[in-house]
Formats: sequence, structure tokens, C-alpha cells
Amino acid sequence: MSYDDDTPAYNRPISPRAPMWLTPEERAAGITKDLKVAARRYLCPNCGREFSLFQSRAVACKACPQAGSNCPYVRCPFCDQEYPISGFVVPESKEDQVRMTQYSDKVFNRWQDSYNRR
Repeated sequence: MSYDDDTPAYNRPISPRAPMWLTPEERAAGITKDLKVAARRYLCPNCGREFSLFQSRAVACKACPQAGSNCPYVRCPFCDQEYPISGFVVPESKEDQVRMTQYSDKVFNRWQDSYNRR
């Protein structure tokens, strides 16, 4: 997926390594660049609805066997269309792709360890 100058900046991929402003309140709350990228909302090119990487992993990828194993894709929770993280959430960068995939997996694995006990 490639983006040109006509693509709104709102929907362009962003690197967690790029300069990014964090307010003092965000820093105090423990918000990081990785969290801002994972929570950022994107428009699905197929259905036009908004979703974030977190929403994708929590809803659309929940039952997928690849969900906790560094999957390089993001799936729209509305139309079930799948896109590579690289070029959609982050720029065409293997380093950014791996970083965001590992970050989201770590967050959801921690959540499952905390709340899915029987």
C-alpha cells in the first residue's frame, strides 16, 4: 500500500521512532510513542470505517491462531479485510513493523495474564 501527497496526513503510517510530542500529562500517565501509534485510528481502505491496531488485535484477531505470534498484519474489525502493518500502521520499515507487532502482542498477553484467569 503506498501513500501519495493526496493522502490525508491523518491516515498516513507513522513511525514510533519519529519525533512525537508527548505532553507532561501523557508522560505522567505512562503513555509512550508505541502506545500513541497503536491507539491511533486509521481508515479502512475497503469499508471506510475507523479502527486502531489495538481494536484490530482485540476484536478481529482475537480467534486467529497467529494473534499472539508476531503477526505482521492488521485486520479491520468491521469488514474483516487484512492489511500488512508495514505500510498501513507504520511506514515500510521492518524495524517499525516488528516493534509495533511485539508491542501489541506484549500488551494483550499481559492483559490475558491479568484478566483471563479462571
